[in-house]
Amino acid sequence: MMRFKLLSGMKYLLRSVFAAFLFCFTVSTAASYAETAAVSGVVSGRVQQVGFRAMILKQAICGNLAGTARNLEDGTVQFLLQGDRDRIEQALAAIRKGTSKSADVKVVTSPAPIDANLKTFTVSAWTSSSRKIVNPYDLVFDLRPDNSSVSQQESRKIYRGILNSTLNAEDSQKSNRKRN
Repeated sequence: MMRFKLLSGMKYLLRSVFAAFLFCFTVSTAASYAETAAVSGVVSGRVQQVGFRAMILKQAICGNLAGTARNLEDGTVQFLLQGDRDRIEQALAAIRKGTSKSADVKVVTSPAPIDANLKTFTVSAWTSSSRKIVNPYDLVFDLRPDNSSVSQQESRKIYRGILNSTLNAEDSQKSNRKRN
């Protein structure tokens, strides 16, 4: 009789521990998913040939955000940001502010579906009129595995590294003459 009560008690304990584990796992998974967001947007105004996509890339580097940025033929910039919701809000604040050369910046955003496979931020067909770089390059930032954020200063260093590893030798020299 004593052995039966002991086994019954152990089964109850194991079930309780398993249930608690499942609850904790579900809550932590749901919490981390709830913090992840994706936003698409279009920026109008004087936003091309003013370093706008480079600024968005630097914001993505700071916040370890995935996504894209590209110029559209109508003079606007289209972007997608995915990652920590608070970091996206910080990036959007900088995008709304614009660069020192941009003007009349207007941003329209909408929620976007989360792509679990998106692990980079890419600026498509980047050129630089101020540096006379006309060859288009795709600048790609690979997300940090630890999902850490970095300072603006550190993001500029990472950005320079992306330029140096992506541009051909001649354009890399032009890029290093004038820094963003």
